[in-house]
Amino acid sequence: MHAIILSGGSGTRLWPLSREAYPKQFLSLVSAESLLAETIERAKAIDACDHVIGVTNEEHRFIVAAHLQKQCAEINHEIILEPVGRNTAPAIALAALMAMESNPDATLLVMPSDHVIANTEAFHLAVSVAEKAAQSGHLVTFGIVPQSAHTGYGYIQSERRSGNWSPVSQFVEKPDLETAESYLNAGNYYWNSGIFLFRADRYLEELGKFRPDILESCRQAYANRQKDLDFTRVDADAFASCPEESIDYAVMEKTSDAVVVPLDAGWSDIGSWTALWEIQAQDEQGNVFKGDVIVEDVYNSYIHSEGRLIAAIGLQDHVIVETDDVVLVADKNRVQDVKKLVAQVKAQDRLEHRFHKRVHRPWGTYEGISMSDRFQVKRITVNPGAKLSLQKHHHRSEHWVVVRGTALVTRGDEETLLTEDQSTYIPVGVVHRLSNPGVIPLELIEVQTGSYLGEDDIVRFEDTYNRC
Repeated sequence: MHAIILSGGSGTRLWPLSREAYPKQFLSLVSAESLLAETIERAKAIDACDHVIGVTNEEHRFIVAAHLQKQCAEINHEIILEPVGRNTAPAIALAALMAMESNPDATLLVMPSDHVIANTEAFHLAVSVAEKAAQSGHLVTFGIVPQSAHTGYGYIQSERRSGNWSPVSQFVEKPDLETAESYLNAGNYYWNSGIFLFRADRYLEELGKFRPDILESCRQAYANRQKDLDFTRVDADAFASCPEESIDYAVMEKTSDAVVVPLDAGWSDIGSWTALWEIQAQDEQGNVFKGDVIVEDVYNSYIHSEGRLIAAIGLQDHVIVETDDVVLVADKNRVQDVKKLVAQVKAQDRLEHRFHKRVHRPWGTYEGISMSDRFQVKRITVNPGAKLSLQKHHHRSEHWVVVRGTALVTRGDEETLLTEDQSTYIPVGVVHRLSNPGVIPLELIEVQTGSYLGEDDIVRFEDTYNRC
């Protein structure tokens, strides 16, 4: 079995914790591990699973690679890079083509990277049932046993009300409340999870039957792929020509071989702040608090502090989320409108929708501390054994002060080792590189001065990570 983990989303509904450059699948929202890490572990725990394929984009590639390198050292793992987002049908087609290279009879377990499944044992039991159906040629979707008349999910109607699996009667769009209540009472409707299991050849066969244009674009893009470090880059032009379509619309709603396996395993797609509140332990007043929080007369609310103290009085059904640079306050019944706030941030040409103050790079992180017209201060952390690109800047000079660990500094033709409390100066136009030769993270303070301080003022001469 090949586990196909889709990790291309931006997670704007959980803004400001989730942002485009570091969305919710990389966050630790319900445990000490990220949602992606939990997804990988669920896949690894399946006895039949011996291969993991991640499908992601250019921006997130190194974060996904770091997860797979850490968690999948003992099993095969690969990463496909999509040049542009084209929804789930093309993404799964690329993964199917890759899986069939190693095994023409490969079975694919397709999972989004940002879901929560509380009962892993129940999930694995459902997978074993689905695998039997898939081996006989069916395309399996997992239907979540509904706990309420939810209007935020699509539904799957099965032909039978009981049994291990049943043919799908129809897929239904998100209903109104009255319709959702009728589905709940009927007993043969399930929430659409977006999790699938089928043979790779059967998926490609059905995709070719109903959307041959998508299949042909994916075949061309995969045929002209290139290897880059741990990544498989498909042909950008061929993939850009591919129509954008979900697997539901492209295949599952059209095929006569779709079946649904019920899944009752504490599932959530954490599609909103309310959904995150619902799945976590609440106190006697119905509240969920994270971080430094003090309240008086607060009920049925979610309050999350990343650093500063949040003090609240006399609230009910509210969401408050504090980060280094944004504070969100919302009525819990209006959290689906967070995307409207994100749209306003974009329209104002701000950056809070894209980046946290701490920005992740393949070599570590940097965090803005202070910024003015002609200077800015950053805290830089370089992972053990990692190094930045060999580069220069046209408009800024840099001062580095080591506060923890050891730095190997290349400056022109010189190489120097710096330890704690030591510093160096990089003038404008001087070729330089920062490396961490040690076994602990390197932390330093960088002070930039100059007429232009944008991140695009970088000329790279050599880069371990093949960035332009």
